Amino acid sequence: MADVQHDSPTGVTIPPLPKVLREPAPVIIVGMAAWLVATIVALVTGVGGLTLSVCLWGLGVGVLGTMIVGLQLAAVRRGSKTAQEGLE
Repeated sequence: MADVQHDSPTGVTIPPLPKVLREPAPVIIVGMAAWLVATIVALVTGVGGLTLSVCLWGLGVGVLGTMIVGLQLAAVRRGSKTAQEGLE
């Protein structure tokens, strides 16, 4: 998918996004780090309750996202026809 260039309705060729902007890993790492910091702050300050629950759910969603990306990368490496494109 990275090598495919689509023509816009005006006839101008649209270049593909650079690989650094297509990689999910940096976004996942930054997001999980932010939720981890928020969780630690919530624990240290003793806020607890809803704030701590939201922080823990944020970490959980990050773990789930990491698992999904890992499964998709494994499918790409296997050559699965149903794998997400553009992750290699």
